[in-house]
Amino acid sequence: MPELVQAAQVYAPRTLPIWKSLLNWLAFFFQIFLQILRGTPCVTQVLSYFGVRNSSLLSSSPQFKPLPDVELPEEEEAPPPSSVALSTLQITTGSFPISVEEERLQRLTVVLDLDETLICAYETSSLPTIICTQATEAGLKWFELECVSSEKEYDGKPKINYVTVFERPGLHEFLKQLSEFANLVLFTAGLEGYARPLVDKIDLENLFSHRLYRPSTISTEFREHVKDLSCISEDLCRIVIVDNNPFSFLLQPLNGIPCIPFSPGQPHDDQLLEVILPLLKHLSEQKDVRPVLRERFQMPEWFQNHGIPTCEFTNVQ
Repeated sequence: MPELVQAAQVYAPRTLPIWKSLLNWLAFFFQIFLQILRGTPCVTQVLSYFGVRNSSLLSSSPQFKPLPDVELPEEEEAPPPSSVALSTLQITTGSFPISVEEERLQRLTVVLDLDETLICAYETSSLPTIICTQATEAGLKWFELECVSSEKEYDGKPKINYVTVFERPGLHEFLKQLSEFANLVLFTAGLEGYARPLVDKIDLENLFSHRLYRPSTISTEFREHVKDLSCISEDLCRIVIVDNNPFSFLLQPLNGIPCIPFSPGQPHDDQLLEVILPLLKHLSEQKDVRPVLRERFQMPEWFQNHGIPTCEFTNVQ
């Protein structure tokens, strides 16, 4: 019996801690179970219970922040692709913003003289046959034309004149290329009865938007049959006149292009395509044609040298 009592004394203190430990475990898991049901699991208690501290598991939990937040400067987001229409797109030129629409220059207006500029005409009755033969051999194009004269026959009927017309080399190609970037206007000091059928013959495609004849010219104290460009356009920045007679444009000398007179004795003339057309293309790219023409031809000084004062001319720098 004493041995049994001693054994009981030895057993009792060992079994008691075991039961306490089991009860603690059951209570611990019961608390966790309740928190799971509530939707708020206590992860820290679980990890602390197992002795896990300051580990990567702790730092990986969304409830922990291993380092304090540092406010970094936000990068500027790139602007979204522009959907602005082309017509409102701004282009910076110098210190002034210019829209694309403003950059589109108004179409150049080119006023063309007729006689000795585009063609050369003679009365057929007074023209030697040898000239027509030589012109044909040299490759010049020519044709005969019936024109109504301002004179009257003895019976009162309009007089018919027969005219031989020589075309300046490159005429048709010149008009075709020029019409691609300019508005064409015919302005001649010739009478309509003569000029109209002639222009109908050389302008089969109706490239001339307007035709002006002698009644549209004006007389000045210096010359008659002067061609005033203001009757065509009030804006002199984008209009030029090509004429073999500079006195035709004495009212607007800064808009004039004097050309070499054409005659059938010049079969290899290349003025239209090689000289005048490149100049007109260059002028079509200018906002104001007058400074370029003034520098190139110095027409105000030319008129002054011919006794025509320049004080009335517009000063264009």
